[in-house]
Amino acid sequence: MQKRFKSRFLFCDRWLDRYTIVRNMEAFQDLIVMVLCLALFAVMLIQLWGIIIAIINSLDYKELTSKILFVLILVELFRLLIVYLQEHSISVGVAVEVAIVSVLREVVVHGALDISGTQTAAICSLLLILGGLLLVCAKTPHMDCMSANTKYCPIVHQENREIQNKFVFQYSDEYDENPPLSK
Repeated sequence: MQKRFKSRFLFCDRWLDRYTIVRNMEAFQDLIVMVLCLALFAVMLIQLWGIIIAIINSLDYKELTSKILFVLILVELFRLLIVYLQEHSISVGVAVEVAIVSVLREVVVHGALDISGTQTAAICSLLLILGGLLLVCAKTPHMDCMSANTKYCPIVHQENREIQNKFVFQYSDEYDENPPLSK
């Protein structure tokens, strides 16, 4: 009597194959993210047109700065979606950058002098926490990068280079010990 493999299950040959379902769901999720990218790009173009109109009509610096910072937030969100499409994981560093720019935009829009003392303390503590999180994200290697074993991951690529250098040094040491025979 043979045991059934762990990876096989009752509906393996039917339409309930879990690998096919997961693959199709991932493709559908990628399609949703691509539609979000296109919509975000369209919103960025509309906001850029609004900036051009604001520059031509009036010079309300507060409104103009707010619109420019909003476009920067949209650019960072677009970058977050692109990273998701490439790696199928959310980049925490990019998300923290979006949060920092969003907080700074609110400070610029409302004016630093119009914010109460408790709100200022809360904003400062939030920015300190987000800045610390950004430092941790910058110093910590990305786990997907390490598991992917690609040349784009500096950690894995550096380890491979060290292993390659070790072999080169071993070969040169063996060559020094046993020089080739002359003719």
